[in-house]
Amino acid sequence: MIQISSSSHKIQLIVSISVAAIFSSAQMRAQDFSVGKPLGTTNEAGDWVEMSDNVKVFGSFHFAESCTFDPARNLILAMNSGDRTDASKNDGYVSLINPDGSVHTPKWIGATRDGLELYNPLGSAIKDGVLYTVDTDTVRLFDLKSGKPLRSIHVPGSSLLNGIAVADNGTIFASNTRPDWKLYKITKDGKSSVLVADGKLNIPNGVAVDPDGNVVVVNIGNRDVITYSPSGKLVRVEQSGEKGSDGIVIMDDGTKYVCSVRHGSVSRIRPGQKAEIIAKGIPSAASMCYDSIQHQLVIPMNPNNGLAFLKL
Repeated sequence: MIQISSSSHKIQLIVSISVAAIFSSAQMRAQDFSVGKPLGTTNEAGDWVEMSDNVKVFGSFHFAESCTFDPARNLILAMNSGDRTDASKNDGYVSLINPDGSVHTPKWIGATRDGLELYNPLGSAIKDGVLYTVDTDTVRLFDLKSGKPLRSIHVPGSSLLNGIAVADNGTIFASNTRPDWKLYKITKDGKSSVLVADGKLNIPNGVAVDPDGNVVVVNIGNRDVITYSPSGKLVRVEQSGEKGSDGIVIMDDGTKYVCSVRHGSVSRIRPGQKAEIIAKGIPSAASMCYDSIQHQLVIPMNPNNGLAFLKL
């Protein structure tokens, strides 16, 4: 509001708008999205210096549910939830982890919240320079190089999206774990539909695309490892070594690795063969990824706030 009072001697303007507030607001709107730096601190001279490479730091996780591997940078991307007691808090983040498990960047995506929405990231995938993650009822896309948010796709009817995979043509497949057991298909233009909601799904979790372009889903409720065609037709059902499946990795030769979040084992299923358990006793073994350079499985351990590494 502007108030004007006049007399023969003066005109007084009283301005009730804070110029500082206007400037601050404009600054916030103009601020570019930024990501976190690798580990380091400010030295005595006031210069920021990166941590020397003879020091190793481990940790930086908070309920890490999934990971994915970026071979271009030889780094593991770990998805982390913030406050698990309040799903409405916009406090999810992504850590960058070295292949030996040491920390590269504690909070890469999530160091600031400028333009960022990431609440409860679960499953994740990388395809053609894009990081994909599911966040309750939304699929979020980030530029893999810069970390900048690219797009958010709401999936109507979903309630807890969990596993995610991306086909070569950009089609997204995502499981809905509860309360309804479904497999969603999201096209490249953002249109979503229920691909599968049959009696085979039993608390579906991890999702992957096999070398033939089929979609493979693992169940928490039983040992079934189910393969569907891209159109949703049942192709085959295999069995993991233990039920409670969470993560799935499929190699170029069709070999599947499945981990049990309930029982802590990793099963290997070679094409046409029965499952064999190759590791066990891993607490809360969640949605793992494959490190193709070090040839290892990386397994997030949910509330244990850590990653397990299994050389193949």
